[in-house]
Amino acid sequence: MQRLTGIGVSPGIVSGRAVILIQREQVLRYHVPASRLDHELERLDTSRERARQQLTDIRSGVALRRGPEMASIFDAQLLMLDDEMLVSRAVEIVREQLVNAEWAIQRVFQEFSAVFDEIADPYLRERKGDVADLVGRLKMNLRPGMATPRDLLRELDEASVLIADELTPSLVAQIDWTRVRGFATDAGGRTYHSAILARSLEVPAVVGLYDASRVIQPGALVVIDGSGNEVVVNPSEELLARASRHSEDRAPAARPDHERRGPAMTADGVRIRLDANIEFPGDLASARYAGAEGVGLFRSEFLLAGIKSQAVSADEDAQYEIYRSMLEGMAPGMVTVRTFDVDEDQLARPMADGWVADAERAGRQGLRGLRLSLVRPELFGVQLRALLRAARHGNLRIMFPFVSAVEQIREGRRMVEEAAAELARRGEPPVHVPIGVMIEIPAAAYTADLIAREVDFFTIGTNDLIQYCLAVDRADARVSDMYEPLHPAVLRMIVMTRRAAVRRRIPVSLCGEMASDPALLALLVGLGLTEFSMTPSAIPKARQMLADIRAEDFRALVRRIIGLPTAQDIERELEAALGGLVMGGNVKRRT
Repeated sequence: MQRLTGIGVSPGIVSGRAVILIQREQVLRYHVPASRLDHELERLDTSRERARQQLTDIRSGVALRRGPEMASIFDAQLLMLDDEMLVSRAVEIVREQLVNAEWAIQRVFQEFSAVFDEIADPYLRERKGDVADLVGRLKMNLRPGMATPRDLLRELDEASVLIADELTPSLVAQIDWTRVRGFATDAGGRTYHSAILARSLEVPAVVGLYDASRVIQPGALVVIDGSGNEVVVNPSEELLARASRHSEDRAPAARPDHERRGPAMTADGVRIRLDANIEFPGDLASARYAGAEGVGLFRSEFLLAGIKSQAVSADEDAQYEIYRSMLEGMAPGMVTVRTFDVDEDQLARPMADGWVADAERAGRQGLRGLRLSLVRPELFGVQLRALLRAARHGNLRIMFPFVSAVEQIREGRRMVEEAAAELARRGEPPVHVPIGVMIEIPAAAYTADLIAREVDFFTIGTNDLIQYCLAVDRADARVSDMYEPLHPAVLRMIVMTRRAAVRRRIPVSLCGEMASDPALLALLVGLGLTEFSMTPSAIPKARQMLADIRAEDFRALVRRIIGLPTAQDIERELEAALGGLVMGGNVKRRT
């Protein structure tokens, strides 16, 4: 029995066979039973023959267009296919370690890389690129039509636990948690996006393990104890029995429709609007089932990244159909679409299903969001025209992300007007669509009174707002404990933004992981906010908690704590006010 200690970020204890996900290499490593060994080896051989045919075709095409000298570049790759150090070595790894073919190919590439890195000759050292190209082709051929770990996870045959170097929120939100019982990651902290999402999904999780993805072998029996801050490899029978009891207890009971539908309300009659954050039109069903009144945030860039054809970003009709289906699916509820929030690097390369590590996404502060859209008018214009056309089919709002100055908003609105004029010239005059901004940069919060004059609504994006306010990369385990939603500066910026919206009489909502935490939601109600957007699975708990608190009580609490100097002081006051109503993210009914 081996114990690995980390940070328990979502309570509960579960067991299962380990599936290893190495996100940086975009490959899964899992155990292959002896009964399926021949099938796995056959997959490898099929992949090699496909690669041989593909490379032969490519070589012939290059020879016709550029001559035999250029075509000879691919001779080396064709020879590698029969080299004992490549596919034959992968076969050996599959046989000896009983692992999947994708991982075996990746392991061979790692061995090749180590050899090439020691070569002094620059020309020979650069040939590693040929190996990488061939390895990528072999992995692609192993899973035709499956480009992402999300696709691969659907193939798991038994209840498993996921062990990863790191895990993106988009992947967490789409995993079938009836088959994957819990997860553990090398990276992360308590405020890691995926950790917060795990709590709302009630999925046991431990993060900050540093090397679990390397230490734990695929297929090993593992217990993830989110309450005890540990992962146990080859656990005792007693621990397995305890995990089994927890798995049986955590099956959710169906809730009556009247508990899911209708507006949320506090005990003293304050109406609270609860919307959903979604990434794909297919998420609408879970949002509606959870009782969301609308979509408070649709992350348009994730939807585009998930479509097989990258050309969709330049296809107005394709985008129009996507937005139309989403608006019709949520009608008559309101849908707020955030325009593309990517940066130059992400735009330059395909993002398979949002496959961007938290650590890679965090800290992107340059040419991103609306800033990038303004310097890519052809891309932005396509999206705006598609949105304006779709607005006829539902209740749409357009939101600009990563705004830091009034002039950016004015330029963005000018481009909306240009898109509307273009549609009118085509005989498709658009309907009016409210334009708003996400307040997620301190500069925007401090000038919220000026920005409010330029827009129709505000959405406070707490995830980035906290990060940039406190200069903390939330995916960096070394400082993740400093990512503190209750920091006095964060609360003051929220208050400042709300006041600016109220004075200008424009709607203001809060969209971020703060809203998914029942305790923090109660405090936000005390700050005067009444509109929130969160992951769909968090909505039922939010509704339940709101019904048990009095908004007036928390407004009084805010008046007491707004001057406190530390987040710890504020947290103690909040816990005392809740009186045990919310414990560790779980809502306790008052009796």
